[in-house]
Amino acid sequence: MGRRKKGRAISGWVNLDKPLELGSTPAVSQIRRLFDAQKAGHAGTLDPLATGILPIALGEATKTVSFMQDAAKTYEVLVVFGAATATDDREGAVIASSEARPETGDIEAALAQFTGDILQTPPQFSALKKDGKRAYDLARAGQSVALKPRPVRIDTISLLARPDKDHVRLQIECGKGVYIRSLARDLGTFLGGFAHVGALRRTRVGPFLEKTALGLEKLTALGHIGPDLAALDACLLPLETALDDIPALALDDDTASRIKQGQAISPPDSIIAGHVLLTHHGQALAIAAMDDEAGLLKPRRVFNL
Repeated sequence: MGRRKKGRAISGWVNLDKPLELGSTPAVSQIRRLFDAQKAGHAGTLDPLATGILPIALGEATKTVSFMQDAAKTYEVLVVFGAATATDDREGAVIASSEARPETGDIEAALAQFTGDILQTPPQFSALKKDGKRAYDLARAGQSVALKPRPVRIDTISLLARPDKDHVRLQIECGKGVYIRSLARDLGTFLGGFAHVGALRRTRVGPFLEKTALGLEKLTALGHIGPDLAALDACLLPLETALDDIPALALDDDTASRIKQGQAISPPDSIIAGHVLLTHHGQALAIAAMDDEAGLLKPRRVFNL
């Protein structure tokens, strides 16, 4: 007889507004304890320095995390000119400095160099692995970490404000794998000086928006209302939130039963490729994908709701 899992079998998404100086993993742990959930995971790491949207999946929603990791993201960043740091943000030691400060027009002109499909070298202090070890562990041990440039996509960069000669505030819309710290570093270099991130906020991850996000204080207060956590549970977004951009297909009882058993089914003519959300009586049942060779829809993730 298997061990009974601790916590509640609750599923859904929490649109968390992560506070400053809290890491992504501790944030997930706090939300899991708050909801007394059996299982939790997050979609897209945020550094402790950063604030903003950290979508956290509970229960069966963890099976949809990969869809959110690939989602488009929006950031607002305060870039500080005049100094390069070991971490490419304000937490690191200054390793180089310059009196050069770019003109606002030169900054605006430079932004085009960093939009579209570009190659970007990740910061030395990152979670990427080098020779089987995390880059930040090697960097903290004093080793120089040479990470290879990677292809990333930045859709738009907008100049929001130039509060003074030392700072500029930018908005970035981008895809998966973009390091805003690298962008700030490279922008400073391109403009003939140095730069790093002074503050960073993520305002969107796919369908998760800043205006609907909830902070830890608010969620904690809701968790103290009543013994059954009903007020807290009302904040959960449905599992399907992460799947809003894939087609859905409603199944009858017989076909749903086959999917639950892991069997493939014949798709309607409207489904020719990609992922499909399968539903039964209005509830998410599975994520399926087309098998091109067999011409069938095969379940990839079956939800136990």
